[in-house]
Amino acid sequence: MKLKELESCLQQVDGFEEPKILLEQYPTSPHIAGCMLYTIHNTYDDIKNKLVADLGCGCGVLSIGAAVLDAGLCVGFDIDSGALDIFKQNVEEFELSNIDTVQTDVSTIGSSFAKKFDTVIMNPPFGTKHNQGIDMQFLKTAISMARGAVYSLHKTTTRDHISKKASDWKVKMEVIAELRYDLPASYKFHKKKSVDIQVDFIRFTPK
Repeated sequence: MKLKELESCLQQVDGFEEPKILLEQYPTSPHIAGCMLYTIHNTYDDIKNKLVADLGCGCGVLSIGAAVLDAGLCVGFDIDSGALDIFKQNVEEFELSNIDTVQTDVSTIGSSFAKKFDTVIMNPPFGTKHNQGIDMQFLKTAISMARGAVYSLHKTTTRDHISKKASDWKVKMEVIAELRYDLPASYKFHKKKSVDIQVDFIRFTPK
C-alpha cells in the first residue's frame, strides 16, 4: 500500500467528539499516523503478521492502520471507555477482524503483558502540567511489553531526557524523523487556534 493510500484510508477513522483535556486526548492526524505506520511497515517490517500493541490508542487510528497493513493482531489499550466505544465503531466500519481492545490504565499495566508483543506503537500523552512524567510511564510500560521494537512520538525538547532514560533501561534509541505536530490550542491553554510542536518519531530496540 502506498503512503497516500494509507493516509486516505486513515482519514475515514472517526475521532473524538469531545476530547478530554486531562487525558491529553489530542488526535493523531492521518498524515502523522500514515507516516509512522508506513515507515514501521516498509523500513523495519515490524507490522505484517506481528502481534502489535497500541498504548493510549484513543479512537484507534494507529491500531486500524496497523490492522490494514496486515498485523497478525493489534490490541489497543486505553483508560477511556468513550474513546474505546468510538474505536469499536471504527473497527466495525472497516470490517477488521485482526484487532482487539483492552480498557486499562496504561501506567498500571505492570508485568501482566511483559514481552507479550512483537511491536508496540503509541502516541503517548506528552505530559502537560497536569500529567508530568506520564510520557515516560508510557514509554517504560511499552518497553516492558515489547519483544522487539517500540515506536513512539515525543516532544523534541525532551530528547536528551529520553536518551538518558533509554540508556538507564538498556534500550537503543533511534530518532527516525522530526515531525511538526499541530496541537489544538485547548491543550496548551493558548489563544491561537493551534500551535505547532516539534516532535521526534523514535524507535527503541533491545540492546
